[in-house]
Amino acid sequence: MTPNYPRIILSFDVEEHYRIEAARGLTINCQQEAHYRERLDYSTRWLLDQLAERAVRATFFIVGQITEHNPGLVRAIAEAGHEVASHSWDHRRVHHFTPATFRDDVRRSKDSLEQATGAAVVGFRAPTFSVVRETLWAIDVLAELGMRYDSSIYPVRHDRYGIPDAPRWPFLARGETSTLLELPPATWRVLGANLPVGGGGYFRLFPLAVMRRGLAQTLRQGQPPVAMLYFHPWEFDPDQERLPLRRLNRFRTYVGLSRSRNRLAALLDHRVFERAVDVAESLDAGAPLAEASLPS
Repeated sequence: MTPNYPRIILSFDVEEHYRIEAARGLTINCQQEAHYRERLDYSTRWLLDQLAERAVRATFFIVGQITEHNPGLVRAIAEAGHEVASHSWDHRRVHHFTPATFRDDVRRSKDSLEQATGAAVVGFRAPTFSVVRETLWAIDVLAELGMRYDSSIYPVRHDRYGIPDAPRWPFLARGETSTLLELPPATWRVLGANLPVGGGGYFRLFPLAVMRRGLAQTLRQGQPPVAMLYFHPWEFDPDQERLPLRRLNRFRTYVGLSRSRNRLAALLDHRVFERAVDVAESLDAGAPLAEASLPS
């Protein structure tokens, strides 16, 4: 049977800060790239220390291109017992690809991460949760490449991403020819809508009690009761150089940055977390999950 006890997956999306979607179109010079690479190393290793202190293992979705200039960081993540998964090759949304070019991108990322760690990469998260109705063909590509699970479909309404009527807990996402286990970020169902509480900017914007309530509801109602949380190393680095973003993007990106470390510590100290791959393996061995075709 599918495990029916509450489980929380802890994950981190590892990319340099200048790669975020809000910075798309900005001109980044070589010195800035070097700065953000240095800060990524610093903030990720800070996270590794926090997790090690609490014996917590997590999943790190890593941009494959990082293996070219900092393979040691990728190895450090794997050697600490965390799962290394793919976050694409260079953090471009799925919208920028055809099925053929997306296949090349994911394969390149997968191969580079596997060479750096010596371990199979079986999980994927699209940049900016960009597996949406228009790009559901990505499910077929990921299944073809041997991925065991995906975590790219956010069941919310947002101007950049989301499939608001997608299931809120693990399900089998259907492409045109294949199905794949989907592990969606956590939401809180309030007044007939899904409030995004899985992490990122929402973790920094809302009181921590909002995430806790969303987790409690998901773990109480979920079939199976699994919640996915996600964060970015740069969200725990208040000393990084800030990007010249437009007003709304600047607010979304930097709100709550100064308190994010303390919030994370409070979260880690009061919960038990798992890696996505371990949850995926147990779900694969259990009763069949609900399937969702998510038609356009």
